[in-house]
Amino acid sequence: MASETPGGTTLEVLRRLESGPRGLTETEATARLITQGENTLPERRTPSWPRRCAHALRDPFTAVLLCLGLVSAAVASWGTAVVILALVAVSCVLRASGEHRADRAMTALRELVAGTATVLRRDTAGEPPRPREVPVTELVPGDVLRLGPGDLVPADVRLLRARGLTVHQAALTGESAPVDKRAVEGSAGSGAADDSPLCFQGSTVATGSATAVVVATGGDTRFAAAHRQPAARRDGGAFDRSVHGISWVLIRFMLLTPPLVLMANAALRGRGLETLPFAVAVAVGLTPEMLPVIVTTCLARGAALLARTHGVIVKRLPALHDLGAVDVLCVDKTGTLTQDRPVVERSLGPVGRDDPEVLRWAAVGAWWTLQLAELPAPDALDAALLEAAGPVGEEHDGVDAVPFDPVRRFSTAVVRGSLGRQTVVVTGAAEAVVERCTTEPGERDRLLALAAREADAGLRVLAVATADRPAGAPGPGTRGLTFRGLVTFRDALAPTAAEALRGLADRGVTVKVLTGDHPATAARACRELGLDPGQVRTAAQLADAEAAGEATVVARCTPEDKARVVAALRAAGHTVGFLGDGVNDVAALRAADVGLAPRSAVGVARESADLVLAEKDLTAIGHAITAGRHASGNIASYLRVTLSSNLGNVVAMLAAGLLLPFLPMLPAQVLAQNLCFDAAQLAFAHDRPGAAALRGPAVLRPRSFLRFVTGFGVLNAVADLATFAVLALALDGPDAFDDEAVFHSAWFTENLLTQALVMLLLRTGRRAEGSRAPGPVGLAAAGLAAVGLLLPPSPLGAALGMTALPAAYYLLPAVVLCLYALALTAARVRYRRRQP
Repeated sequence: MASETPGGTTLEVLRRLESGPRGLTETEATARLITQGENTLPERRTPSWPRRCAHALRDPFTAVLLCLGLVSAAVASWGTAVVILALVAVSCVLRASGEHRADRAMTALRELVAGTATVLRRDTAGEPPRPREVPVTELVPGDVLRLGPGDLVPADVRLLRARGLTVHQAALTGESAPVDKRAVEGSAGSGAADDSPLCFQGSTVATGSATAVVVATGGDTRFAAAHRQPAARRDGGAFDRSVHGISWVLIRFMLLTPPLVLMANAALRGRGLETLPFAVAVAVGLTPEMLPVIVTTCLARGAALLARTHGVIVKRLPALHDLGAVDVLCVDKTGTLTQDRPVVERSLGPVGRDDPEVLRWAAVGAWWTLQLAELPAPDALDAALLEAAGPVGEEHDGVDAVPFDPVRRFSTAVVRGSLGRQTVVVTGAAEAVVERCTTEPGERDRLLALAAREADAGLRVLAVATADRPAGAPGPGTRGLTFRGLVTFRDALAPTAAEALRGLADRGVTVKVLTGDHPATAARACRELGLDPGQVRTAAQLADAEAAGEATVVARCTPEDKARVVAALRAAGHTVGFLGDGVNDVAALRAADVGLAPRSAVGVARESADLVLAEKDLTAIGHAITAGRHASGNIASYLRVTLSSNLGNVVAMLAAGLLLPFLPMLPAQVLAQNLCFDAAQLAFAHDRPGAAALRGPAVLRPRSFLRFVTGFGVLNAVADLATFAVLALALDGPDAFDDEAVFHSAWFTENLLTQALVMLLLRTGRRAEGSRAPGPVGLAAAGLAAVGLLLPPSPLGAALGMTALPAAYYLLPAVVLCLYALALTAARVRYRRRQP
């Protein structure tokens, strides 16, 4: 069977499909189902658990931790190896389980087409066809099916007969208005989806009815073509790029640390390979071991909260961080800023002044067309007329009606008037109605200019005309009409859109509208919502990335245009989110840093998105952005604290290792210190960032971040070395260094106390914003300080080679810690003042 869009006449298409207007027999349909397969889209493979875990190892810190764990095992440092490998395993399992839960939630959303379709089939070749309901999955090329208002087109079809057929194909083209479809000959395959006799899977019938033959199913439809989009998703989002930039700087330093420690100790102290476990422990000490766990926990908690409270499904955990970094959000107008439901704006008389009679006559025509033409429901414009005019139409007696015809471009209703008279009411496109009116010279051009002025203001225009005629006149005559006026419509605004736009602006997010609609229509909706459209551009006017960045509204966008605008914004340095729901949005969803789709989106769009929303609502996106910044703020706090503290400790430890006749800490003690610090830092996953962290995009800029870490790390190293200097005085002079256990215990305590201070003073959480509650980080810091004071004299401390400290120790190091706290506070205040 043909897999491409068939061209030629209807008869030629039916011959190629080996079918006819009477449809297939059950035997033929069964045979084709076996050879063609079910009418379902090809699904992507769900990754296995081992594959998910292996994918998690692509995180650079996770990979480095794995290498250090294997090195520790190779040198028989089993305690270090077990702890490091356990951290790697926990991180991989957490990330894999989060993605698995998201995939399970997505499985419940894969409802791509309607459950059943009405087809004409015969039991045998000699019997007449009978309409019957069959599952959509059992449709095959050559099936003849019937379509009516509200039906979802279940496959790609060629129209055989159509009456007043219009379809919503926003999922394919992004146009909000229904598109006329006609069973014309010879235009199929011309490439114009709006004037061909083809309807595509995913479209919805708005008005009219049709009989059509199925020309493509399953993987041969345009839905399936979206799965083969040439534009692949970028390798990493904003989160991946920022963390990787920081990671590789630290990784280079970590890889240099063990050989430098070995060479320095061998040259200055004559110590050889026995210092390898210490060198590995120092490298591990620089590593933010808990980063994969903290990141995954923060993002998983945010994703779970969004799913539970707002129905948002996060399919790719790092996308939540990327959403927190978004500073440009691209949306469509239809269904996002507006409800895709027209409402009456004004009714104008022939001279352009308000005239309620025009609305009344238009509503009378809509009412009797609905009654006499036996339409199952009014179309969108008729429903808006009846809603605006109230109870009208029943005061007349209906005689006849002809529904809207996309060829004639108007509808007609006939009602009884005064005794022996009838009134013909005609409503439709301005050009078609004015052409049938009796007008003075020049009047026709003036009326069309009036209609064009309203259309340029972003309104849909419906012309209204009437005629009075004798009751016995045959048929609903539509010539010699009297022009009554115009009814204008605007799209109903989404009720939460204005507030949501203000909320996004307060969060530092710029909203850009990419739509297939008329520029004036898009600009009007933006102005009514309080969004300044500026100079509206069409996609053809965007010559470069700078133009894309300046435009707030881009109209007449094709799917390729949307992806091009998104790519240009990203190339200009923006972190871009894109909200889309149709096949025409797939390329842009994949091109954006974060793709968002509503639950009602077509399946291909949901599969391409990173987050799936319960509704196509900007408010939900605002909540998701807040959750992303919440998680990002906690991750940034963890990185600031752990990297500055670890860098200071490592620098001080390397210096002390070269000055002392023994190792400044035993490998087991370094490991114990790291474990205590890591356990305390798990509190960052449960912290609450301050309001300042939520007001702007959450971006980790590697250069600025590394400057922060270096500055505060040097300050930490100075505090450690100052403690090292006063140990001689606190422990009665340089000879006290002969007592290795006392020195190890003293430095162990001092390190944990300084790390507790750093946790409190460098975070951006609740306490830093002035709240009285200590919060999880405050409690964890207090616990860390307690461990630093109580562990050395305990039996566990003795097992680690530590001992109780002399009372004299506590005074001078306490002074050093107080001075360090003051210096840290002053440096933090100075740093914040210098931030933009």
